[in-house]
Amino acid sequence: MSPKKPVFSRKNILVTGGAGFIGSHLCDALVKDHHVICVDNFSTSTVANIEHLLQNPNFEFINHDIVQPFDLNEFDELDRFKVKFQGVQEIYHLACPISKRHFEDFKIATVLTNSIGVKNVLDIAVANQSKILYASSSVLYGPRTSERPHVSETDPCVLDHLTSRGAYDEGKRFSEAIMYTYQDVYGLDVKISRLFRTYGPRMKLFDGNLLPDMINNALEGKDIELPYPEDARIGLTYVSDIVDGMIRHMNSPIDVTVVNLGSDQDHLLSSVAAQIIRLTDSASRVRFEPASGRMPEAGLPDIGKARQVLGWLPLVRLEDGLRRMIDYSRAQRQLAPHFGQH
Repeated sequence: MSPKKPVFSRKNILVTGGAGFIGSHLCDALVKDHHVICVDNFSTSTVANIEHLLQNPNFEFINHDIVQPFDLNEFDELDRFKVKFQGVQEIYHLACPISKRHFEDFKIATVLTNSIGVKNVLDIAVANQSKILYASSSVLYGPRTSERPHVSETDPCVLDHLTSRGAYDEGKRFSEAIMYTYQDVYGLDVKISRLFRTYGPRMKLFDGNLLPDMINNALEGKDIELPYPEDARIGLTYVSDIVDGMIRHMNSPIDVTVVNLGSDQDHLLSSVAAQIIRLTDSASRVRFEPASGRMPEAGLPDIGKARQVLGWLPLVRLEDGLRRMIDYSRAQRQLAPHFGQH
């Protein structure tokens, strides 16, 4: 490898999937102190999430599908970040199609993103000797069980790869394997953040996501129908806490590879629904219709490692996070009252 390139006044940081829900909040946090290069193709994200950043001199957006190889040196718009001389120091890899309602439409894109796309992004890391953080998922641990309500980084990742969700679930596990292999072969500083259920503003409002659907129904005065048992419980982490954890993980020592990021606190789903109804001053009722009988969440994370190594804990109270989501949902509905029909 060539020697590391000099860093000027600000680091250059690449964020793939930077126009997505979590990615856009990450860009917001990073652009305060660094140059941020956001790569996204809007397959399941939206320009509205980063519109407020487009005029920021420390932010640059590149519309590109990471399944296609790309060389940052070929983008003239990055000259002001001196990319040809400085390269990129850090990469946050979040790009992956995600849509609850339209999952079937993105299966091939998901498979390719979680294989070829990961390889293309890692090649950029090798060329620049960048630190790279991969946004993995709690789905690797499989469903929650009574014997294993909390899962730690050393627990086995057991999942059924031959399912309709294999493109995403096994894709995430395979992506981790590629990351680890590049770390082993090229000596990269690789971070794997396993993210648990995250909520907050910029979640898609009409894509079949649990909390946005609950909030939408409450705002419309419709019943909140939940296809789960009445004793169903759920862990929820506000997006700013997840972003803080990822940045702390990126800045951790080289031997800190896999870390769980999420809330280890359980909430009754009925209690969450009741809070939403109260905060929206809605007349909605909660109806449980356990059609599938499945739990809404994987196991809760054991966050002992994040607490000890990163000094991280989720800080945003559920009520405060729900208020911000409700405010966002109200604002979006006023901007586009018929948005949910599209």
